[in-house]
Amino acid sequence: IIIDKRGSVAGRAIIILDIGKTHSKLTLWERSGVLLERRVRPNKSSEGRLDALGIEAWLSETLTDFAKRANVGAIMPVAHGATAALVKDGALVCPVMDYEADIPNDVRRDYHKLRGAFSETGSPALAAGLNLGAQLFAQKHLLSGSVVLLWPQYWSWLLSGVAASEVTSLGCHTDLWNPNAGRFSTLAGRIGATFPPLRRASESLGPITAEWAARTGLPADTQIHCGLHDSNAALLSARGFAEIAKGEATVLSTGTWFVAMRTPDRALEAPALSEARDCLINVDAFGMAIPSARFMAGREIEMLLEGAASIDDVADQPALLAAAASVVAASVMILPSFVTGCGPFPQRRGGWRLEPDDVTARRAAIALYAALMADTSLDLIGARAFILIEGRFANAQVFVRALARLRPDTMIYTASAENDVSFGALRLLEPSLRPTVALKRVAPLDVDLTAYKAKWHELIEGNAA
Repeated sequence: IIIDKRGSVAGRAIIILDIGKTHSKLTLWERSGVLLERRVRPNKSSEGRLDALGIEAWLSETLTDFAKRANVGAIMPVAHGATAALVKDGALVCPVMDYEADIPNDVRRDYHKLRGAFSETGSPALAAGLNLGAQLFAQKHLLSGSVVLLWPQYWSWLLSGVAASEVTSLGCHTDLWNPNAGRFSTLAGRIGATFPPLRRASESLGPITAEWAARTGLPADTQIHCGLHDSNAALLSARGFAEIAKGEATVLSTGTWFVAMRTPDRALEAPALSEARDCLINVDAFGMAIPSARFMAGREIEMLLEGAASIDDVADQPALLAAAASVVAASVMILPSFVTGCGPFPQRRGGWRLEPDDVTARRAAIALYAALMADTSLDLIGARAFILIEGRFANAQVFVRALARLRPDTMIYTASAENDVSFGALRLLEPSLRPTVALKRVAPLDVDLTAYKAKWHELIEGNAA
């Protein structure tokens, strides 16, 4: 067995564990970048708690299957942000808190007296538990003697027994990180939380525990890597394309959240980020501050569809594109927002204007709404030159083509929707890997959206009937 200088087992297969907000995914890869197998499990949460034990049981079963399929040398965890597990004496102290859980008003009021300024953390004040610091403050009675593990590092700890912290999850609107200084924020020292040592996302924490090796049949020397935040993994995947490997580019990652992450050609440029409109600074796997904006588009789309087929259904794309013209001509539109407390219009209550009965027209209008919201968020971070749309909704033609029409001075591309996050995590271990498919330049929608966009903004601002 050859151990390479990054601490992974050279030449053997790699498993990427991707714990998203809606689904958990496990992918098995050859080191050459060939995908061998992919498994998906819907996540379950109840009463403001995540189903960590259910995910663990599925992980154990699936790792056992993968161990029979390939000679595995490494596992890399990826997970969504704003989540942490409290552990003590080798076990969870309490169920893992869902960031959508409500925090009592009196607790939140006291917390806001402690949290640092946006200028320090690049982290806006968000609803529910979307600021991880607020979750920890609400659980402060459990912090004594506990160790705080960010969500990707909970899974690397579970598999390796080694506790670590990592910057991409710390830098994800937690209030706990100072991205420009590259250190913990003042809040982190105020709330009494204990964080394990910082490790690089790509770093091996050590081999799989004897318990997990026996439980799954994986080799005893399988290396468990520290792991990273999922949107940052998507960014790494996008950087595999030569077109955006260097210089000015923005990646729009689409899923439950739409997250726009801009890699500027120099340190933070104008416009200044708006704390009140869900702009923030993310931190990439190499510690660089990344101007970002986001909204919960996937959740809003799901709410608006009311059980209808999604806007990215491949077979329906011609019909949706045909319906878009009539939707625009009739000024049918959707005004934000449907998930309060986040996005570019966090305090506004959403609704339809001239809601159609036809399901296809409704779906086309939803796609146009997503494009208008994304366009606004991209403006807020000064995105220009080159935008790559990745993830599930890169397949939604009305959405991507409307965005290209709304931003005529920007080159907009899409990438394969299936494995961007896991491929990005794979590239941390194998940086020379490049995507096997070319980017696709998005053709603008064959509909003039100038007046439609202007009307939408006027209605939001209350200047039109």
